[in-house]
Amino acid sequence: MGNAAIFAIKRVESTSGKNNSLFKTMRLAFHRNAPLRAALLSLSLPAALSVLMTACVSVPHEAAPPTGSRATLAVLETTDLHANLLGYDYYKLKADPTIGLERTATLIARARSEFPNHLLFDNGDAIQGTALADYQALIAPVPCEQPLAIYKAMNRLGFDGAGVGNHEFNYGLAYLNQVTGSQFSVDGVADAAPRCAGPAFPLVLANIYSSRTRAPLFQPYRILTRQIRARGPDGAPLIATLRVGIIGFTPPAVLQWDQRALQGKVYAEGIRETALKYVPQMRAQGADLVVALSHGGLDGAPYTAAMEDANYYLAQVPGVDVLLMGHSHQNFPQAASSLPAFNLPGVDKQRGTVHGVPAVMAGLWGKELGVVALRLRYDGRQWQVEREASTVEVRSTRQPDRTLVPADPALAPLIAAEHEATIRYVQSPVGSSDFRMSSYFADVGDSSALAVVNQAQAAYVRRYVERSAPQWANLPVLSMASPFKTGVAGAADYTDVLPGALALNHVADLYLYPNTLQVVQLDGAQLLAWLEKSAARFRRIDPASAAPQELVNPAVAGFDFDMLTDPAVQYEIDVSQPVGQRIRNLQYRGAALALGQQFLIATNNYRASGGGAFPALDGRHTVFAAPDASRDVLISYIREQRNLSRAEHGAQRSWRFTPLKTRAPVVFHSAPQLQELAEHAGLRGIRQLQADDGGGKGLALYSIDLSL
Repeated sequence: MGNAAIFAIKRVESTSGKNNSLFKTMRLAFHRNAPLRAALLSLSLPAALSVLMTACVSVPHEAAPPTGSRATLAVLETTDLHANLLGYDYYKLKADPTIGLERTATLIARARSEFPNHLLFDNGDAIQGTALADYQALIAPVPCEQPLAIYKAMNRLGFDGAGVGNHEFNYGLAYLNQVTGSQFSVDGVADAAPRCAGPAFPLVLANIYSSRTRAPLFQPYRILTRQIRARGPDGAPLIATLRVGIIGFTPPAVLQWDQRALQGKVYAEGIRETALKYVPQMRAQGADLVVALSHGGLDGAPYTAAMEDANYYLAQVPGVDVLLMGHSHQNFPQAASSLPAFNLPGVDKQRGTVHGVPAVMAGLWGKELGVVALRLRYDGRQWQVEREASTVEVRSTRQPDRTLVPADPALAPLIAAEHEATIRYVQSPVGSSDFRMSSYFADVGDSSALAVVNQAQAAYVRRYVERSAPQWANLPVLSMASPFKTGVAGAADYTDVLPGALALNHVADLYLYPNTLQVVQLDGAQLLAWLEKSAARFRRIDPASAAPQELVNPAVAGFDFDMLTDPAVQYEIDVSQPVGQRIRNLQYRGAALALGQQFLIATNNYRASGGGAFPALDGRHTVFAAPDASRDVLISYIREQRNLSRAEHGAQRSWRFTPLKTRAPVVFHSAPQLQELAEHAGLRGIRQLQADDGGGKGLALYSIDLSL
């Protein structure tokens, strides 16, 4: 809803109350009339008020629905936008039309025209993820009176509400308090801080609480009252009231992932317990429907209060009518998916239900829109969802003919200033490189985009020990890094830094997330367990199989494939063995690694505090939490080195596959026409089989000869 329209409606609300018939019909006029919405965006408050009141004359007044009345309500979802507003890649400084809310906006407009009754929600991880987000948070902090670029766009598109993801907390509570227009009562946020500009829609989050007040940090839920078009049992059109409750959840593990910013200030409760507490309250307060905005995926493991992806159990809470999911960066429903989470008992990956509850997950970065078309029937007391008649789908910005939907032309001018400022920022020079640093073949051994990250982290820790921690002077220092971009979103979703001058955008491509550096002290046995967990990235390969076998397990994210790139440590990964028994010939300085040997290992706050559920990495072994962001550590290192070379900064490898001769090809996927790049990285036995693997993401199919 446009700001002027919002303020106009709120003016009526403040003087007459939400139940006033004029207030209701004004909202109905705005939501039903797309041309009216567009016209109101550029009007002043008095003009918007006048236009809305005039429009209301033609809107029929609400009629009490008789038993048996029916309606259809479309619940639309975006999730994991990660501040991708425009079809532009700030790390590569070029257009990327496959991403961006500006194209999702077109899908939203089409869905609204198809479904006169609709609600639009975002499911979190909206404010972090691009250089534009970092610029507004860290470089040129957005002023109090100005909304974030992402919220400016979402306000323009008329979002009805949003959840809060784990990445919303990345920049700290003071920043989150400001940009969401909140007034948190927590340590670290001034009690007299003004209420700043934020989104023009409610944010809900039920399972994160202030340690000071023991109250939810955000509103746990909100009940939205909307006027909808319906038909009586005789088929006659009517207008009726629908009360939709929205409740938000985020992974409890955010307290570990952003421990430095959150510890002692907030606490989390389990998602199922929180839902069992609040959903009955929502029903008691008159909610006809309850929509759960749960920033998580599906996990069939036994439930715990700390569970990251608890939606399998949330769907079983009585009273939940719709489940909006996210966090996992997947599409659901997805009939062809082989992901174990989508093949659990009670999960219908074709119809899009979890224990019968309509459920959707709309990918990431604005590439998709979730559409849940709820068929409703009035039972004489309230509206009920007819689950069997309802439908769920994920709509892509890529059309069946492979073209992309056009961008909404209104969004780019809206954030033009922020966009141009970000481009200027990321072009700041830091050094140069004589080799291509990419993650296209990181899964099969190319360390060109990872070695320099590990070198920078290890150098930082060694310097810290030398200056400030002499008690650790005799401990070897290692570093772990993982490929953040491994093609999940398509052929452009890889780190790719070309030879030549290096600017800040290239560093941001090498290190995607705003993590901080942390150091854990582990022994050789714990290091071995860490490497075994990382090796779960691969499927088990049967050498005797006569059919082609996929090497990479898509259920294990690329950012959970941690690796060493230190010549002092060497090991093999035997993919013919089950998970947990794959690391072979682990050596340190040419000899078998002693399981009692102590190491200092540089990593990031996410991993050190439990992200990914790695053995021994739960915060207890963290011995140093650096005050510096991981990306800043990398920038400083490149500036010191000035000129990076492949020999010194891009060819270091610690691991190889154990040689394995197979009857049929072992295959994996990456961007097309890059076999030569694999050869330059020193990889052998890589061959492109198909330039298009048929998966619809622009990826090619490659084979790897594991016997070499």
